[in-house]
Parts: sequence; structure tokens; C-alpha cells
Amino acid sequence: MAAIALALGIATFAVLSRGMSLIHRPHVEAGLFIGNLIVLLLLAATLVGRLGRVVADRKRGLAGARLHVRLVMLFGVVAVAPTIVVGVFATVFFHLGIQIWFSDRVRTALDEAVQASQGYLQEHNNNIRADAIAMANDLNQAGTLQYIDPSTLGSVLVDEKNTRNLNEAAIYDPRTNEVVVSTGLLGGLGVTLPPTSATMLARSGDVAILDSPDGQTVSAVIGIGDDPNPALMLVISRPVDPVILEHMHHTQSVVADYKRLDQSRSVLQLTFVMIFALVALLVLAAAVLFGLVLANQIARPVGLLILAAERVRGGDLAVRVPEADRDDEVAGLSRAFNRMTDQLSAQRRELMAAYSQINERRRFTEAVLSGVSAGVIGLDADQRVELPNRAAGTLLETDLADAVGQRLAEVVPEFGPLLALAGAQPERAQTAEVQHGAASSRRTLLVRIGPEMRGAVTEGYVVTFDDITELQSAQRKAAWADVARRIAHEIKNPLTPIMLSAERLKKRFLREITTDPDTFAQCADTIVRHVGDIGRMVDEFSAFARMPQPMIRPEDLSRIARETLILQKSAHPEIGFVVSLPDRGPVVPCDRRLIGQALTNLLQNAADGIAMRPKQIDLPLQVEVGEADHAPDSLPTPGGESISTIWLSLETSARDIRISVADDGIGLPTEDRARLTEPYVTHKPKGTGLGLAIVKKIMEDHGGSVMLDDRSGGMGAVATLIFPVKLSDAA
Repeated sequence: MAAIALALGIATFAVLSRGMSLIHRPHVEAGLFIGNLIVLLLLAATLVGRLGRVVADRKRGLAGARLHVRLVMLFGVVAVAPTIVVGVFATVFFHLGIQIWFSDRVRTALDEAVQASQGYLQEHNNNIRADAIAMANDLNQAGTLQYIDPSTLGSVLVDEKNTRNLNEAAIYDPRTNEVVVSTGLLGGLGVTLPPTSATMLARSGDVAILDSPDGQTVSAVIGIGDDPNPALMLVISRPVDPVILEHMHHTQSVVADYKRLDQSRSVLQLTFVMIFALVALLVLAAAVLFGLVLANQIARPVGLLILAAERVRGGDLAVRVPEADRDDEVAGLSRAFNRMTDQLSAQRRELMAAYSQINERRRFTEAVLSGVSAGVIGLDADQRVELPNRAAGTLLETDLADAVGQRLAEVVPEFGPLLALAGAQPERAQTAEVQHGAASSRRTLLVRIGPEMRGAVTEGYVVTFDDITELQSAQRKAAWADVARRIAHEIKNPLTPIMLSAERLKKRFLREITTDPDTFAQCADTIVRHVGDIGRMVDEFSAFARMPQPMIRPEDLSRIARETLILQKSAHPEIGFVVSLPDRGPVVPCDRRLIGQALTNLLQNAADGIAMRPKQIDLPLQVEVGEADHAPDSLPTPGGESISTIWLSLETSARDIRISVADDGIGLPTEDRARLTEPYVTHKPKGTGLGLAIVKKIMEDHGGSVMLDDRSGGMGAVATLIFPVKLSDAA
């Protein structure tokens, strides 16, 4: 459509520039106007549709729509501005030209040209009129023409023709239209007689002037004779210059056209302006459409590049943009983008392959680290957690997966001093024992921090640690067991002779001593009593040194606890006992005697803790409650005062079975609380430090554990025996 519009505009300009008169060819005007109007309407519809799509794309925010709109506006301004300027100047110049074309000077010049051409013809007519009159006079002077010999008349006529440079001369009879005599080419044959009207005019005494149909000759008819109605007629003809005659006719035609144009000057001016405006609109619409095409050629690749870049940003490196065949910057940009995505795709494949290898190595490393019982934590140069293994989180009782990226000193403050030392001295590894955990479950960790060096730059650290609490406890326990065996061996041997000697002295010499026999007997009894105490202490040493192997069989824990409690109630009537035990069960595989010994030691420790409290009025109170009852923290006495209490309870869950002994005594110490289960570690003034050690050894032989903690809700301690529930046992 744009090409047709341009072709019509060029054709219209060519028609107008060649000076084709629209007055003589109105069909040309109508055809041009209708053709231009149809193409203009089609172009306008196409242009409106294209611009509508551009605006819609702009509103939807499609990629490249803003650039498209700007380019269309730019091309539109570039096309409209020159058209408006040219249109204004063309209208002004055309108006001025019309005024000049139809001025008085032009009219005067054209009138004078017409008069000049008409004067030339008038001169020819006057000359031939004079020649006709002169020839008629000459012939009349020759006498009566009808009596003259035709040959003589012909010679006279020839002389007259030659003298006046005539083209032809003839004499004819007007009544019969017969040629009497003639001269000219071919002896006068083929003479064309004038029309009757000319003959009648000549017979009336006037001279008739005739122009030939082809405009090349002029003729004159005159009567010959003295009668009012001449008997003969003379007709002569003379040639006219065809060039001058043609100029005359052309001038007359031009003047006639000029007059017609002058009469319709306003209509012509309006028509010309309309055609010019129509052609201008055609050219403008074509230019805008060409601008749209060019804008599409620029904006569409840019929009595709934007969309492709967004897909690349989303991770789609397989996207490609079409590459145009033309060799310009936009096509070069598309090719460069495709080359870039090809390289990115290749590099991504290489990176993914490398990442896959690294990931496999990482999984292998994590698998190796997860199988290591020691804790391992990889740190970066800023001592931030990068790669912990599962054992590290278990030992530290912290979810290190959530701590990745945090400083290890903030996650585990106990490691702070050793980490600071490792940062200050990165050239060598740092090793130390670190206490970690709450006071009731404090553990000893052997920590080693090794730097990762590249040259003189520290790239990171590797922290390895292991729980050596049980190892230290086992070492101390083994050492104390050996000491206990030696003490039991070295002390128990002389005890028996000493006791026997003291008893023999008392029996044999008590009657013989007359002075102060009571003192003698009291000293002998003291020796026997203290030897017995030493013997019992040696027995405890011996029992700890060689704990018997447990005899495992299914036993009722509630029954064992009740039987153990009976002896403690009798031994400590001043203490109130609150019991929360089921009537029967649970049944677990254990050694009845050893579990009873462990419960006896816990109940005795609870009584000792109560005895270490400041003295207060205590009244005996013994209460037993069912499994569903809850033991209060303290029980009121009839006098309104609080009494000392020991709580014995049993709880079961899907994971374990727990027997707890709680008291409201002095509680556990804050220092070395984790070592209370080690041999010869005690906070009691007269304790041997073997009771809890024996309890721990018994529970370890049964696959369980013992846990010490403060009693919630008040003063005192809680000791708990934990039996793990096995699937076979649960069944």
C-alpha cells in the first residue's frame, strides 16, 4: 500500500508538472483524485490498526514497546514536519503564482499576441481583396468579357496571376458554375469553385474572402462586368505561411484556455490544493508506514532481545533470537547475543559437570564425616561455620545446619578462647579440653583447631573434637578400682587380728583390772566398733573394685522399688515418703539385687541431703499414692510446719522407663556436678564417694544410665534411673 501511494504521488506530480490542463482532461483529475483517496483511506485504516497495536503493546508493557512508540513518534515527526513546511510554502507559492499568472500584464500580452496574429491574417485578406479588385478592373478595361477569345482571356489572366504572385486564378459563370478560364497547376484543372454564399456576396458588389479548409490558402471572389449583376465571377487564391498560421491558431487556443481558466480560477486553485493535500497525505501516510516498518525492524529485535535476556536471567540458556539476513548493527547484536548464550550454555554445562563432581565429592566427604564418631566442623577464614558433620551437632546438642554462616564462637561460646588463640597463632594447631553443657550434664570435650594455610594466608580452619567424659571417668574409675583393691588387701588383713585381740583382752583381763575397769571395757569396745567400721568401709572398697556380673532376668520394677522403700522407711521415720508407683509392672530384664542396691544408694543419698539442711521440726509422715496421683512438692504437718519429703515415682514412655528419687534436701553442688558419679567424688562431709559411682556402674551394666538434676519448683535434687525400652522387651 505504501508503494502504491508513492507511485500515485509521483504520477500526480508528473501529470501536474507536465502542464496537463485539467480543464481539457477532467477525467484525469477525477481519476487521480479517486485513486489517491482510495489509497489514502486504505493507508489510514492500516495506519490506525498498526498504531493501535503499538499503543496496546505499550499499555501491556511488552518488551520493546516503549522504544517502538518512540521510534514511531520520531519517524512521524520527521515525516510530518517537512510535509507541513513544504505544504505551507507550496500553498503560498501557488497562490502567488496564480496571482502572477492571471495578472493584467499577462492578459495584455495575450491580447496583443492575438491581435498580432489576427493582423497578419487581416493583412493577407486586405492584400488579396486589393488584388481581386485590381484584376477585376483590369479585366473590365479589356472590354466585354463574353466576346473576348478565351485564349486571349487566359493569357491576360496568366499575366495578372504572375504579376500578383497568386496561387490560382479562375473565371466562372455563376449561373452555370462552369469555369470559363483558369490558371494554375495542371492548367487549372481541378478548380474548386467557392460556395454559393460567397458567389451571392460577390454578385452584390462586395468582395468575398474565403480561407481554405486546411488553412494554407486564402481566396477572394469578385464579380466582373458593369452590370449590377455581373455575368462572370473572378476567384483568386494566394498561399498563407503555415507556421505563422499555426502560431496564430495556437495563440488563439491558448488565449481561449486562459480566459476559461481565469473564469474558473478559484475552482482551479481549490482543486490544485486538494490534489496537493491528497498527495501530501499519501506521501505522509506512506512515510509513517515506512517508519513503522523501520521501527519494527529495530524495536522487534530489541524486544526479542529483552525477552530472551529475561529468560536467560531465569536460567533458560537455550533461548535464541532470530538472526536477520541484513548486515546492520541490530542483526549484529542478535548474532552477538546468540554467541553469548552459546558460550554461557557451554560454560554452564562445564560448571554443572564440575559442580556435579564437587557435589559427589562433598557427599562422599559428608558420608565419611557422618561415619566418624568425633565432631568435625569446617570454618572459613572468618571462623564461620561452613561444613559440620552429624556427630558435631550431636556432641554439642545444637543444630549446626541452621548455624551455617554464623561464627562458631557465637554458636558455642566455650570454644571462643581456643578459637581466638587459633586466630592469633595460625601457624600451628591448638588443642585443649573444653567443658560444655549445663551444670547437670556438663561434658568434657577434647578440641583441636587446625588451620588451612595457602602460603601465608589462612583460608579456613578445621575443628575436631570428641567427648572424653566417659573416657576420663573410666580411667579414674579403673585407677580407683586398683586403689580399692590394694587398700582392701592391705587394710583388711590386719583388721581381724586387731578385732580378735581387742575382744580377747576384754574377756581375759577385764576381771583382773581393779582400777577403772569401765574405761578398759569402753576402750576395748571402741576398738572393736571402729575396726568394724573400717571393715565395712573395706567391704565397700572391695565391692566397688569387683562388682559382680549381673544375673539378668525379667523383674517387676515396681515391686523392687517397694521392697527397697520398706527398709528406708524403717531407717528414716522422720522423713515423709510420697510414692507414685503402679500396682504392677513394668517388667524389665535386670538383676533384682543390683537394682535394689542402686535404689538403696539413691534413697540414702536423698536422706543424707535432707540431713545436711539446716535443722527444723520434722514429723514423720508416710504417704503412698496410686499411679494416677501426683506428689506435692511439700506436705503440711498438723502443726502447719513443712516436713522433709522424699518422692519416689516411676514413669514409662515409648523410649524408656524412668525411676526418679527426689528430695527437698540441700541439693546438688554447682561445682564438679558432672563428676559426682565418679569414684571418691562427694560433697558430703562423711561420704566415701562410692555410692553414685556404684549406681552408675550398675546402670551401665544394664544398658541404662543415671541422671542427676535439680528439683523443679523448690530446693533439692532429683536422681533418675533410666532403662531403655527394647523392641523385644516391649513385645
